[in-house]
Amino acid sequence: MTPAAKRYSIRTVLFMIGYIVALMAAVSGALDAIGGISGWLLAATVAAPVAGQIWATLSFIRESDEFVAALTAKRFILAAGLAIGLTVFWGFAERFAGAPHLEGWWVYVAFWGLMGLTPLFVRDSAR
Repeated sequence: MTPAAKRYSIRTVLFMIGYIVALMAAVSGALDAIGGISGWLLAATVAAPVAGQIWATLSFIRESDEFVAALTAKRFILAAGLAIGLTVFWGFAERFAGAPHLEGWWVYVAFWGLMGLTPLFVRDSAR
């Protein structure tokens, strides 16, 4: 494991733990009565590890050799595009087809699920 990969792994574990803990607190229902400034602070607390994980991924790309950087960037862009496409599709399905409402934070879950699947389709850094 390269030093960049080791740093990325540690950062990912820490940010994902932070995200899971904050998300579970936010969606458990115990904090539903929170509003006003406290609600905004809770939203920011849950979003902070998301921003941290994106930073960790971009740092990994920057710190990696050209091949790994290009491969990771290609996978990241593909997963982001697919997640955005799925989100837009689901939004219109809610509006026009009566699909059940999904909270916006599911796009983050979809993105990382798709990021995990991209190695099945993106195996080299060539166009």
